[in-house]
Amino acid sequence: MAPERPVVKRTARAILLDGPDMIVIKRTKPGLDPYWITPGGGVEPDVDTTVVDALHREVDEELGAKVTDVVPAFVDTVPEPAGGDGGDDGDDGDGGDVRGGVKVQHFFVCRLASMDTSRRHGPEVDEPSGEYEIVRIPFSRAGIASVEVVPPSLRAYLDANIEGVLALLAPDLG
Repeated sequence: MAPERPVVKRTARAILLDGPDMIVIKRTKPGLDPYWITPGGGVEPDVDTTVVDALHREVDEELGAKVTDVVPAFVDTVPEPAGGDGGDDGDDGDGGDVRGGVKVQHFFVCRLASMDTSRRHGPEVDEPSGEYEIVRIPFSRAGIASVEVVPPSLRAYLDANIEGVLALLAPDLG
């Protein structure tokens, strides 16, 4: 059975934990209020064999980081606005004009293994549109609420499931 709306884009995003903190990117674009997104971006079919491969590539590009313990945590499906959403795949929730398709965003909880920001590369670094600042926030309800995490569905999911997300990385999960 064919889907009702075609998937026109897939993304892989990291709910990236480092000790008690979550690593996010503060995005500041000229003329807009800042917002905070999880590291990640679009799956490139000619480069990425799997969605998880895309996650590793994007985290390396945006943070110069390596991750471990990658576990699927949340999937969000949103209308894909005409012309895309500026390339950061954070879905700022503006709705946009729908092209008749959807973007499927795969969120994975994972742990930071290493990060060397001097290794950052890719369009966000080479040709930035505004500022990309790496920020650590407490991985708690108060920490999540202290910034404008997008998409709003992720913010709501994390608020409702902090304990469950942490349980996905428990050593006895198997």
